[in-house]
Amino acid sequence: MSTVNPEPLWRPDPQRLADAQVTRFQTWAAERHGAPSDGGYPALHRWSVSELGTFWTAVTEWFDVRFSTPYARVLGDRAMPGAQWFPGATLNYAEHALRAATTRADEPALLYVDETHEPHPVTWSELRRQVGSLAAELRRLGVRPGDRVSAYLPNIPQAVVALLATAAVGGVWTSCAPDFGARSVLDRFQQVEPVVLFTVDGYRYGGKEHDRRDVVAELRGELPTLRAVVHIPLLGTETPEGALDWSDLTAADQEPAFEQVPFDHPLWVLYSSGTTGLPKAIVQSQGGILLEHLKQLGLHCDLGPEDRFFWYTSTGWMMWNFLVSGLLTGTTLVLYDGSPGYPDTAAQWRIAERTGATLYGTSAAYVMACRKADVHPSRDFDLSTVRCVATTGSPLPPDGFRWLHDEVREDLWIASVSGGTDVCSCFAGAVPTLPVYTGELQAPCLGTDLQAWDPSGRPVIDEVGELVVTNPMPSMPVYFWNDPDGSRYHDSYFDTYPGAWRHGDWITLTSRGSVVIHGRSDSTLNRQGVRMGSADIYEAVERLPEIKESLVIGIEQSDGGYWMPLFVHLTPGAVLDQALLDRIRQTIREELSPRHVPDEVIEVPGVPHTLTGKRIEVPVKRLLQGTPLEKAVNPGSIDNLDLLDFYVDLARKRS
Repeated sequence: MSTVNPEPLWRPDPQRLADAQVTRFQTWAAERHGAPSDGGYPALHRWSVSELGTFWTAVTEWFDVRFSTPYARVLGDRAMPGAQWFPGATLNYAEHALRAATTRADEPALLYVDETHEPHPVTWSELRRQVGSLAAELRRLGVRPGDRVSAYLPNIPQAVVALLATAAVGGVWTSCAPDFGARSVLDRFQQVEPVVLFTVDGYRYGGKEHDRRDVVAELRGELPTLRAVVHIPLLGTETPEGALDWSDLTAADQEPAFEQVPFDHPLWVLYSSGTTGLPKAIVQSQGGILLEHLKQLGLHCDLGPEDRFFWYTSTGWMMWNFLVSGLLTGTTLVLYDGSPGYPDTAAQWRIAERTGATLYGTSAAYVMACRKADVHPSRDFDLSTVRCVATTGSPLPPDGFRWLHDEVREDLWIASVSGGTDVCSCFAGAVPTLPVYTGELQAPCLGTDLQAWDPSGRPVIDEVGELVVTNPMPSMPVYFWNDPDGSRYHDSYFDTYPGAWRHGDWITLTSRGSVVIHGRSDSTLNRQGVRMGSADIYEAVERLPEIKESLVIGIEQSDGGYWMPLFVHLTPGAVLDQALLDRIRQTIREELSPRHVPDEVIEVPGVPHTLTGKRIEVPVKRLLQGTPLEKAVNPGSIDNLDLLDFYVDLARKRS
């Protein structure tokens, strides 16, 4: 591909350059820690990856991280996997997230918005009070450091309170959104054996109420380790028998007590897509997330106490955890619970206007949907407070960049970012002091030695390669749950290039220092930033008696869309009629996620496998993207090569 594009779409003006926190950090770090004073961000980045220990020391000092006991050294061991950060140190994530309550007690920490689009504030003092009350109740319920606390909640203030109270007592948080079906939730929560479950009776989406009490009852029945279930009556129903009422647990006027835990103590468990079996239960640490998110939100997103941070997300996506960490910088969070396009496609722009958002984050798919729907944000809304629009979930196409530039504001900072659930952060993306080139991420992030490697492990510039990170990041998983020998963790990231993290994305690092993301190099299904593995789809669909076997593929398209076909091999005598199509879609919608209902269901003569019996998803994806058969597949590894002719023909017809 060509990466020659000398004219940026946007450049920061001199005032923005001077005011950016990363500029002030560089000047300070040059005086205190030997960082380069000249050369701008590229020089700072080179220093941050070559002097890793010094850089992260500087981050802790710049953001005044409170260690209740000091660390012996920054990196006890820098090997990957297994890097050991700040050994000996103790701290608490929630303590840092609530620090602004001491100076801004009556200002809003949260602005909660539902589908009425009216903001409802929660002050810093009220947030701190509720966290203190709930943390004390969790301790009374017997929750101890290391115990898991789970939540089946939408993006509401109660979810933020519950996360912070869990962290305050040293518990380990884990959450799923209430549009997940029972089986998807149990596949996740059963792995970690939670002792407490926070639930809602239902949620509102697209102007409708969705009752989830039956799902909650199933979760309670299938999670035998639960000591308590907490009911949040979002739809106004009575507390079910045996459950505790949210309001009773958050009524006390009590200062939170913060358990001081080791730096690598688990903060939360996030889940991978589950492409080959159960989702990976990814454990990230209190200290690692604290430092990584201070760096990302403070230096890269340039957030501070005067900002309002809105990102459209659900509690089942890592971006919700990332959003909550905005509190670390004293920023007011905008929590939106509802459909991204209700009552019309322009909904998110209306929310940005009404909340005075300064950084508004969304999916690339939403931006492209607005473009296709002929939405005109700056004409129809006052977006004067919005200085940055950020996108993730999939690569933002060049047309998306141009549309934001033309339809929002010419001096808009457009921050396309890319990272992963695996690190709950960004590898590349927002830099307030660098130009923005159409279709490109601005740069690799500080402390992240991001490279593109060819199959033999050689770095390449201006060529497509595998996304590789060659030094440890604090938010890399401390381990996977139920992976005692670390083999699943190792095989997930370090099997291809020993000692280097391979993420599973195709990227190009340009000679200008920017980054182009080309999509997944594996078979993860990524809809609106919500990832799900093919195994979840297969388990649900193949319970239907007519389906002998299936194959699902997700393909990023050049126009910013995402095509997700489901191929089905039927049992003898079965017919793919409208009734079966409806049952397939209904099964996926109800048992898994409405986001992952396929765009098309296509009957095939058979599903190809490797010689060891694994469905060949990635080679089929490459075929459907137009890769010639001889380059997409190793013929000697396929059980029935003739079956691939169907996919080759389909790709030809679609091109």
